[in-house]
Amino acid sequence: MTTEPLRAVPVLMPDAGPSLDYYLVLPRLDNHGPATTVEGIVVEEFTRHHDFTTTGLDSAGWTPEAGWWSSAALSRGMRTDPEVLARVLPTSRREAEDVHRALGGGQLPDEPLLRTHFLDHQPIATAPPLRLGPAQPPAGFHERRVYRVLFAKDLRAEQVASLRTAWRSPAGGTVASAASGRLVQHGDQFTWDLRRVGHSLAWCLDVTALLRTDGTAALGSTLSELTNVLRQHGLIPVTTERFA
Repeated sequence: MTTEPLRAVPVLMPDAGPSLDYYLVLPRLDNHGPATTVEGIVVEEFTRHHDFTTTGLDSAGWTPEAGWWSSAALSRGMRTDPEVLARVLPTSRREAEDVHRALGGGQLPDEPLLRTHFLDHQPIATAPPLRLGPAQPPAGFHERRVYRVLFAKDLRAEQVASLRTAWRSPAGGTVASAASGRLVQHGDQFTWDLRRVGHSLAWCLDVTALLRTDGTAALGSTLSELTNVLRQHGLIPVTTERFA
């Protein structure tokens, strides 16, 4: 079975799709055969606090020979091991269904059944929000929140340019920011900046929410949609932290 990387769709869309994240696993680079051959599928789901920060990660992998199995070590490797990172491609449920069928697995189980394969939970340490910026929100807003979503893997220059166009990033931007965007929803304001972090292949998305309404549902949806946009570009989410 061969595949192409998931086509990026860098826009905010209603958060009505499947809630699990799907990945395709390619063969090791020292194996013979085309680089786009698929060996298996990984399905993941983050667990979160009520404020949308990450508390842990559940995952299950599938290969034709072994069937479904659960391993927290696999999810860690997808984010920390360069060899594993090079072999993992974010994908859609529809493409995962096609791959599962083509590799002899038949119909891909629905999401409630997939969750029954999550047997090795990986906790992710959390801490009280580290306040960055002013303690009080601007006039007219009752709350200010700041989040950082960390990602593994890298973005190509054309992918960054695509994000800048779709998010209508200001021309020139800043030295630190690769792309940025803004959304106003029922009076609540959301702004975000994408930038590299550290000296490795890692990115972060900083999201600031100024809430005029009881906008927690809109906040959760916006964080989820922005994270999914970057997954569609090939990045792998690591964790969501809160700074205010």
